[in-house]
Amino acid sequence: MVNETTVEDFLLLGFSKNKNLEILLFFVFLIFYILTLLGNLLIIVTVKGDSSLHSPMYHFLGNLSFVDLCYPSVSAPKMLVNFLSKAKNISYNGCMCQIFFFHFFGGVEIFILTVMAFDRYVAICNPLRYATIMSRRICSLLVFACWVGGAVHSTAQVLSMMTVPFCGPNEVDHFFCDIHPLLTLACTDTFIIGALIISNSGLISLVCFLILLISYTLILHTVRGHSTEGKRKALSTCGAHLTVVTIFFGPCFFIYLRPDTTFSFDDMLNPIIYALRNAEVKIAMKKLVRRRICFS
Repeated sequence: MVNETTVEDFLLLGFSKNKNLEILLFFVFLIFYILTLLGNLLIIVTVKGDSSLHSPMYHFLGNLSFVDLCYPSVSAPKMLVNFLSKAKNISYNGCMCQIFFFHFFGGVEIFILTVMAFDRYVAICNPLRYATIMSRRICSLLVFACWVGGAVHSTAQVLSMMTVPFCGPNEVDHFFCDIHPLLTLACTDTFIIGALIISNSGLISLVCFLILLISYTLILHTVRGHSTEGKRKALSTCGAHLTVVTIFFGPCFFIYLRPDTTFSFDDMLNPIIYALRNAEVKIAMKKLVRRRICFS
């Protein structure tokens, strides 16, 4: 397929053409965005600042929070500007960059969530070998593999999109550039590219979800023989992760296993879920606050 793109920019239609409603949405999403940044920054600072949280699980959690800092920042700033601006255009190159980084950070998050499930499986099902299996070197390699996997995934998505010709119209029925809304504007049949997208994003989500499902099935089978306190601690630790997995993978299946679009709040809810469900993080946050107060 030859790239015959003539469209130099796209018009992001967003949520509404009602100016008063857009102003209201601006403040609503601005608050969500600020809370997202602050929540994830708090987790990163807490994990880095408390030596009791320098375990593999919190190493992965710190990386997940960093991803959740970047993930909404791909689309939220431009969306907030568009709420207050008459010109809602984005250049072709800017649109491709949004697609790349959206799928890059989304891919990294999927892989990190999968690695976290493996970490919980080893910790609960093979506790005596946990320190050996999840060594600092192995954890670093797993995190590196997650970032490389995200880069490979997003590169494949963007290269596929760059072969699609856009001759007009240029109105994207979405608040940021994503693959499905753009494919409706293509000047050619998009069946093949659509199939490639499903096989890429859809199958990655499905395979990772199946790995997560198998991991937690084995975990639940193992904790049946634990004491009541052991069950409570294991389920409490895994509960937050399962909640985030459900929130994250639900929209992924909805978007990429059917030709439609939606808005995902998973990156905004992750820090709230982990902060409220994990007792060790809450204790460390309290220590960090007391320490800052003492030094001030």
